[in-house]
Amino acid sequence: MANVVEMYNVFKSFGPVQALQNVELCLGYGEVLGMVGDNAAGKSTLMKVLTGAYTPDSGTIRFDDQQVRWASPHESRLAGIEMVYQDFALAGNLDICANIFLGREATLPYLGGALRLMNEKHMEEEARRLLERLKIEIKSVRLKVENLSGGQRQAVAIARSTAFQAKVVIMDEPTAALAVKEVSKVLEIIRGLKEHNIAVIIISHRLQDIFQVCDRIMVLRQGRNVGERLVPETTMDEIVGMIVGAKEDAPDSIRRVASGA
Repeated sequence: MANVVEMYNVFKSFGPVQALQNVELCLGYGEVLGMVGDNAAGKSTLMKVLTGAYTPDSGTIRFDDQQVRWASPHESRLAGIEMVYQDFALAGNLDICANIFLGREATLPYLGGALRLMNEKHMEEEARRLLERLKIEIKSVRLKVENLSGGQRQAVAIARSTAFQAKVVIMDEPTAALAVKEVSKVLEIIRGLKEHNIAVIIISHRLQDIFQVCDRIMVLRQGRNVGERLVPETTMDEIVGMIVGAKEDAPDSIRRVASGA
C-alpha cells in the first residue's frame, strides 16, 4: 500500500516538556488508522504537527510523496488534509449547506465582475450530492445545524471535511458525545470514506469503535511510539496493555508494520 502520509523522527518540545520524541507515523491511501493513548500521550500534538498548527523541532514529514513543512493549518487544508474537531466547529445558526461551504463559498460574477454573488443553487446541489455520496440521510440541506442531533452534526462535519477533495481526514473523538444509535451511523460514514480512497486518522479513547472501523492501531505513550498492530492480529487487552505500559514493542516494529513488511 502506498503511503499518503509519512512522518519520521519527529520531535517537539514545549520548554522543558518533551511532547514528542522520535515519533513515526505512516498512513496509506484509503486506510483507517486508529491513534490511541492515555491523556498527554502526544496524539493531539502529533496531529497539530501534521496539520501545520505546530512546527516540529526536527523530523521529516512527507505528504502525497512530497516532503512538506506547513506554515499553517490553512496550507495543509489546501493540500488535502482536513481536521474534524470534537466540538464539530459548526455554526449552529447557519444551515447545512452554508456550513459545508463556510469560508469557501461558490460565487457568480455580477455587474461585469465588479461584484460577486453567492451561487446558492450550485452550493445546494453540491451539498445534497455530497450527503448522498456519503450515504448521510438528512431531509434537507437547508435545515439549521442547531436543530440537528449530535450524530447528524458529526455527519455534517465529516461531509464538510470531504467537500474539497480531501485526501486525509483526521477525527478527534468522533463518537465521544454520541448516543449508541448514532455511533453506528458515524462509523458507517467513516467506512464510506475508505471506499472513496480517503485516508482517515481517528483519535479515540473508545477502543470498541477503533476495533470496528480501523485497519491498524498505533499506540503512543509519553510522546513515544510504543506499539502498532493490524486490527485482525491483535486484541483489546493487548492494546490496553500498550497504553498503560504493561506491554511495549521493540522500536523497529512501528516501521515494519506500517510498511507492510
